[in-house]
Amino acid sequence: MNNSVFTHTFRFILLVLLQVLLFNNINFLGYINPYIYLMFIALFPVKNNRAIIIFLSFLIGLSVDIFSDTGGIHAAACVFVAYIRPVILKFSFGMIYEHQTIKFNTVEFGEKLTYISILTAIHHFVLFYLEIFSISKITLILQKTLYSSIFTILLIILITIIFSKRTK
Repeated sequence: MNNSVFTHTFRFILLVLLQVLLFNNINFLGYINPYIYLMFIALFPVKNNRAIIIFLSFLIGLSVDIFSDTGGIHAAACVFVAYIRPVILKFSFGMIYEHQTIKFNTVEFGEKLTYISILTAIHHFVLFYLEIFSISKITLILQKTLYSSIFTILLIILITIIFSKRTK
């Protein structure tokens, strides 16, 4: 348990620092902004209490908001995604989720891609909708969601492949 807490604390701090120091400075063509901190929410263990993941999601979103001066939109998007995460897990993994036996480094690539893609797309849509906050600019919201989601998904998949432990 102690090792697990240390690992999650280290991942939390590392992802926030990477986000605010490196990835917030990427703004390609005005549409592509990777939000790598979403990896913390996506890879948080399934067996833990749902209230813990919602609280930690709020903290990671708030941390990014504080450093980015974005007024709470990251915290709101993170809390929303953490709240609906069980539905996305059940859709992506099916019976494995029902039995609480998901280990992200042992699941099929397609299931992992589906899960990360849905989680990222929903997070980005909520984030950009709150940022722009105008239904008349839905095209811009969808463009930013699509392009940033693709880039974020590619980065998360690449990072998980590079740093995953090969246990099957």
